Amino acid sequence: MSQVAKALASIRWWRLMPIIFITYSFAYVDRSNFGFGAAGGMANTLHITPGITSLIGSLFFLGYFFFQIPGANYAEKKSAKKLLLWSMILWGLLAAATGVITNVSLLLVDRFLLGIVESAVFPSLLILISHWFTKGERSRANTILILGNPATVLWMSIASGYLVKFFGWQWMFIIEGLIAIVWSIVWWFTVKDQPQEASWLTSQEKSDLLEVLKEEQKEIQPVPNLLAAAKSRNVFCLMAVYFFWSVGIYGFIMWLPSILKQMSHAGIAATGWLSALPYLLAIFAMIGISYISDKTLRRKAAVWPCLSLGGVLLYVSFQVGTQHFILSYILLILAGASMYAPYGPFFAAITEMLPRNVAGGAMALVNSMGALGSFVGTYVVGLIKGSAGGLQAAFLFMGVAMLLSGIFMALVKGRRNGNAHNSTTASYSK
Repeated sequence: MSQVAKALASIRWWRLMPIIFITYSFAYVDRSNFGFGAAGGMANTLHITPGITSLIGSLFFLGYFFFQIPGANYAEKKSAKKLLLWSMILWGLLAAATGVITNVSLLLVDRFLLGIVESAVFPSLLILISHWFTKGERSRANTILILGNPATVLWMSIASGYLVKFFGWQWMFIIEGLIAIVWSIVWWFTVKDQPQEASWLTSQEKSDLLEVLKEEQKEIQPVPNLLAAAKSRNVFCLMAVYFFWSVGIYGFIMWLPSILKQMSHAGIAATGWLSALPYLLAIFAMIGISYISDKTLRRKAAVWPCLSLGGVLLYVSFQVGTQHFILSYILLILAGASMYAPYGPFFAAITEMLPRNVAGGAMALVNSMGALGSFVGTYVVGLIKGSAGGLQAAFLFMGVAMLLSGIFMALVKGRRNGNAHNSTTASYSK
């Protein structure tokens, strides 16, 4: 990393990353707390079948799938700050409505619209990070962003368990949804789209940072448009990686409370504590892997072994079965950490292998495939665990999906020559 980047790092990290982290955290609450609603009596209250419950939970990701690219293009060409402000307000209202609506058809529409509104959040935040952080910092910055995923599920699992216990599943959705609306005010007054807009940087600091980011763009092989990027082998493989990764991890996230409640026969509050532990270990795994990846700039090598290990651990947990709950639970904790660990390096690779004119669209394209995988994982795992195959078949399904994601990541073409600090075009363009 250059001396300029080192001089600016502490200012940018402390000014931006806490706000970005909290924003993504609240977005993640309102997509993943559905598992606690399902485990806390939603089906009984609304008199719906397990299949309909799975469909309600998974429709979020279908809406999330369709509107990734338009949102990312707006964030790149106009303003991520404005887009996320309105997204927060709307997703807070729709998330709170999940606890108010009692008509199943309207609830299906609500969850679909929630997915649409949240679809621009993740790619927009990744784009914002790429405008503020250099190549040698990006994996760590991305990891802080994505730590909003396991860190949020960690505290949300405990908080949601108690909210359901003391107030019921309806109030859980209402309270956790309204928080996002309040936070939108903080977001608007603290975040800037570009370094040149920041009053807390001097003119020289702005100029130096922009020069570093501009020089990095020169190292990347030009790509005329998003269609050309989408046709490349690497982008296709990354789309497949994130599809199967999301099948496995969202099957895990959305249905872990129900799975653990069924396996352990514990109450909903105890289930919340059990559900939290995999995400605690995941936080440390993500920090460690991103640090190593930024030091070596080897993105591929930081990703595929973790994904493959997560698949293997889920499969072994399937073999152990519910007869040995403690051992199966320990394997689930390790599997969760392995599945989460490589998020930062994975998304850093996209912005490093493609120029800015298509990087935002490519991230949205990859993320949209992840949304489709999330829909499949949430819906199919929910169906499987309620079928004759039960929990073991659900574990097997998630494990196979994670193994496939690791295989596709291994197919991404890496560096043929040069040291770790050469341009990422040499590492990823072929």
